[in-house]
Amino acid sequence: MSSPATLTSTTCPPAAFVRLTNQPWQDTSTPAWQAFARSWDDLALDAYMGDGGRYRQRRYGAFRLDARGLTRLPHKAHYQELAFNPLNGGIARWFEPMTAQSATATPLVQAALGLQTMLDTRSANTPALSWDVEAHQFRILATPDAEGQPTPEGLHRDGRHWVFIMLVARHNITGGETLIADNDARPLARFTLMQPGDALLLDDRRLRHATSSIRPSDPDRAGWRDALVLTFAPA
Repeated sequence: MSSPATLTSTTCPPAAFVRLTNQPWQDTSTPAWQAFARSWDDLALDAYMGDGGRYRQRRYGAFRLDARGLTRLPHKAHYQELAFNPLNGGIARWFEPMTAQSATATPLVQAALGLQTMLDTRSANTPALSWDVEAHQFRILATPDAEGQPTPEGLHRDGRHWVFIMLVARHNITGGETLIADNDARPLARFTLMQPGDALLLDDRRLRHATSSIRPSDPDRAGWRDALVLTFAPA
C-alpha cells in the first residue's frame, strides 16, 4: 500500500490532482506487468544531463491517443522549453526509443486508454479528442558514492497538459518523496510512491511537481527507482 498523502491547509484545484488505485494496469501479478517491468533492465544512459550526471537511464516513445486507440508515432526528439526545464531544456534530445515490446505492452496500453477516459471527463472534452502522448521509461540510480536525482531540475512543470507518473520498482533505496505544489510553489501534498503500480495524475498547467533524491538503503550496494511517465497534450 502506498503511503498516504500529507496535505497542507492549501487544497489542490478541483480535478487537478488524483492518486490512482484499483486500475487494471496496476495489477502487478500478471505476466504482462512482470515482463513490462523487466524492460527497465534494458534502458540506455541519458546523455543529455546538464549537471553531468550519469545516474539516469531512459527510453522514449511518442504516441497518438484517440477514438481508434493508442498508435505509436515515428520516433522523434523530445523537446522542452527552457522555461519548463532550465537544466536540460532548449535542445532536441534524441533518446533511445522504447522497444517494440514495451511500446505495445498491455500495462502501457491499458493505462493510456484508461487515462483517456479520465482526461476527457476532467477536461470536459469529447471522447473523440486526440492526445499527443509521450512515454518515458526512467531508471534513477543511487550508488554508495552518489545520490540519484529523479527530478534534478527541481520543482517544475513539464510543459504539457497532464502528467501521469507510475512507480514500477524501488530497489534498495530510501527517499524519492513526491511533492505537489501550485504555480506559486506553495506545497499542496507530499507522499512517496512505495509499491509497484502506485500512480498519480496531475494537471501540468496548474500544478508543479518534484521528487526528492534517493540513496541506497544498504550503503554497500547500489539501488534504483524505476518509473513510467506519460505526458498528454492536445494533438
